[in-house]
Amino acid sequence: MKKAVWSGIIAAVGVLTMSTSVFAQANDSANVTVAVNVNARAKLTLGSAAISFADADPDVTANLSSGAISIDVKARTTATGTVALTVQASDDLKTAGGDAIAITGLTWTASGTNFVAGTSNKTTAQSVGSWSGSGNRTGSHTYSLPNSWTYATGSYSATLTYTLVAP
Repeated sequence: MKKAVWSGIIAAVGVLTMSTSVFAQANDSANVTVAVNVNARAKLTLGSAAISFADADPDVTANLSSGAISIDVKARTTATGTVALTVQASDDLKTAGGDAIAITGLTWTASGTNFVAGTSNKTTAQSVGSWSGSGNRTGSHTYSLPNSWTYATGSYSATLTYTLVAP
């Protein structure tokens, strides 16, 4: 009878050994490649589409001044890429009849990091500001124009074109 007992125990151990290998865990893995294309972008927002100077007595008000125009520059470029903002006038300030005020009299002051003051020009774009690398920059311009008794009466206008470049 001892034989039967021993063979029964050996048979049970064999079953336990077989059942453990049947339930062994298996692992597997896979990779996913992530690719993102980030292109250069530039976005310019001006707080106003028009500058207007109210008429004033030149003896009382030597310079006409505009309200501040907010400037928002957003650019995406390389880490060392130069982001540049310029402005150029279409022509002198002119009336429909052809009377003119030299555009070089129209100047601006600036606020905001790396925004610069300047003088309007109809032949060469003038720097408004420049920055290195991507980012969002905000500033403002306030325009002024000498007020003179020598101006002919009329409504004068010119277009100022701001250009933002991010390589």
